[in-house]
Amino acid sequence: MNDNVKTGLLVAFSILTLVNTVMIFSDDDVSYDRPERSASITSPAPAVTTNTAADNNANVIPQNVGPKTSIQFAEMEHDFGTIEQNTTNPKVFTFTNTGSEPLIISDAKGSCGCTVPEYPRQPIAPGETGEIKVVYSPGTQANQQTKSVTITANTEPATTVLRVKANVTPGENAEAATSAPLQIGG
Repeated sequence: MNDNVKTGLLVAFSILTLVNTVMIFSDDDVSYDRPERSASITSPAPAVTTNTAADNNANVIPQNVGPKTSIQFAEMEHDFGTIEQNTTNPKVFTFTNTGSEPLIISDAKGSCGCTVPEYPRQPIAPGETGEIKVVYSPGTQANQQTKSVTITANTEPATTVLRVKANVTPGENAEAATSAPLQIGG
């Protein structure tokens, strides 16, 4: 074989090996099916299975892996009514695993830092109940407020949204402070 052809094949093989190595170490979302080791240089290249374009989208709803189950909440929304600013307002949402597989809640997130959820970390058996504790602290927010808590679990769909509402008022202490006369050097 001509030396130029040998050099060209060696360069091409080196480039393919380098590209394959870079792909393996740079993309955690790609899985590779590796063939058994072979002494032959002409063994087939590893089959590459990539995720769909939607899977690579950062806005994709998180999906839990494993068997699916279902969840039923006693109530999906709670109205605190009229509350004052700078108060702590707890609410417990009770749910039941209505499916045939253990319910695994992987995450619960409030729509803002004023709405903090707490959820069970252990699996909930079929037919059993559990609680999502939500604390709404409006701070200096005012007027009608609606906040949400998104629960991610091994359900279909993967997310469930709970809501808390309140009419937030300044309260007695804030009104007294703004209506009291200013005293200087007294």
